[in-house]
Amino acid sequence: MKFEYRAIETDRLHLRILTLDDTAKVFRHFSDDNVTKFMDIEPCKNIKEAEEIIKYHLEDSGCRWGLFSKEDNELVGTCGFHFIREVDLTAEVGFDLSRPYWGKGLMNEVMAAVIEYGFTVVKLEVIDATVEPENERSNVLMNRLGFKRDSELREKLIYYYLNRKSWEESLINTLKKRKI
Repeated sequence: MKFEYRAIETDRLHLRILTLDDTAKVFRHFSDDNVTKFMDIEPCKNIKEAEEIIKYHLEDSGCRWGLFSKEDNELVGTCGFHFIREVDLTAEVGFDLSRPYWGKGLMNEVMAAVIEYGFTVVKLEVIDATVEPENERSNVLMNRLGFKRDSELREKLIYYYLNRKSWEESLINTLKKRKI
C-alpha cells in the first residue's frame, strides 16, 4: 500500500520524507551503534550505505519520516510505518533516535503524532510494533502510548499492538479529563 507522505509538525520537530540531500545527516545518525543496537541493520560504514537506506525507504510501500529539530534542522531520528497490510489495514511502526536526544520526551511527542496520522490519514485499523526485551526505553514508550503487549515472539521480541478503537477511547478520555 503506497500512500502520499505528508509532513508532520510537533512542538519541537518537523517530520518529513528523507531525500538524498539528507545523506550526510543519515550517515551520521546511522553510523552510531547506539542508534542501530536494537535494529535489524548494522551501523553505516560509508556514505553509500546511508544513501541505500534512503533509497530503500523511498521505494518501500511504507513511509519513513526524518525527524528534524525545529531549532537547528538537525536530523535527530527517524520514524515510520513499514509492512503495511492492505488486507487488514495494519502496519508496523518503527523508530530510532540519536543518543543526545534520549530522555527528552521527543519520541513520545513523535509517536503520538505518527499514531494519529496512521489512524486518521492512512486509515489504519491496527498499529503494531516489535521490541527487544532489553530495549527498556522502547518498552516503556509502548506502554505509555497505550499499546497492548500481546506476546513474546520466538525471535525473543515483544509484540505490541494498538487498535483504532482503543486509541479513540483513550483520546476521548484524555479530552474529558481536560474539561473537568
